[in-house]
Amino acid sequence: MDNLLEVKGLHVAFKTHGGEIKAVRGVDFSLKRGETLAIVGESGCGKSVTARSIMRLIPEHVGKITQGSILFKGEELVTLPEKEMRSKRGSEISMIFQDAMTSLNPTLTIGEQIMEGIIRHQKVSRSEAKRQAVEILQLVGIANPESRLKQYLYQFSGGMRQRIMIAIALVCKPSILIADEPTTALDVTIQAQIIDLFKTIQQKTGVSIIIITHDLGVVAKIADRVNVMYAGKVVETGPVREIFYNPQHPYTKGLLASMPRLDADRNIPLSPIPGTPPDLFAPPVGCAFAARCDYALEVCRKHQPEQTDVTAAHQVTCWLQDPRAQKALQSLTKTGS
Repeated sequence: MDNLLEVKGLHVAFKTHGGEIKAVRGVDFSLKRGETLAIVGESGCGKSVTARSIMRLIPEHVGKITQGSILFKGEELVTLPEKEMRSKRGSEISMIFQDAMTSLNPTLTIGEQIMEGIIRHQKVSRSEAKRQAVEILQLVGIANPESRLKQYLYQFSGGMRQRIMIAIALVCKPSILIADEPTTALDVTIQAQIIDLFKTIQQKTGVSIIIITHDLGVVAKIADRVNVMYAGKVVETGPVREIFYNPQHPYTKGLLASMPRLDADRNIPLSPIPGTPPDLFAPPVGCAFAARCDYALEVCRKHQPEQTDVTAAHQVTCWLQDPRAQKALQSLTKTGS
């Protein structure tokens, strides 16, 4: 599969009265055609900022992309004029935002909100836009779409609102769909329906999906690959099975250990990750996770770790997995024996 999107060395900073926050600090990843990439991590690790940077939705008076490259179908988005970028938003790259209730307009009918994007990007008549709106509502599983087009937001449940958000994002047939916490605040039954909907849509349209979440259960069900982010960096990336069954970074292991499991002993408490994420006003010199890591070495606090290949598709940024550290450990083991 070809890379549809390539993000290289992305840095994003925000200006505040207290100084500059380095929210994203050198993120690299790619997205292939027809695949689902999950970006996971704690709140504040830079997941949503990375997604909004791809869409160029960082307000210029607040923050900016300070370094890096975002290539979409070989075209650089970072330096693309705003007029051209507006033509790509919604038509080629779409985004589903976190809260459907605040992202949709309660004063407009659902039909008006869906048809707006069609008319803007495709320059078609209202009757054709209405036909497409009905078609997309059917695709996302909303019954009686023609009558539903005339209704307002308050007439829909939480799960239905999320389906409408998905419909708006998909109506212009984009190549990439970015879903930011699409199952947050939904009950588990509706979550399962939304996940199944994403799978169905991908099978029918071939759209590539970036899903941003802190719910590893969602990741296990839908993702092909996973990027684990911490303090504005990707610390581990790989196929979903390798991340779940062979995690290499202590932070990834900590996230998995803190998940409730149905097959676990109920008398054993969950194992949370101690401490808090670092202050990104002044990021640590070395590994950002070192202060919370039970296995931190002296080098972890002084130098940034380099990326190490676990397998051809699985990479980790951790001194513990660095070949030099592994070699030193083997030498110590031989000496001890």
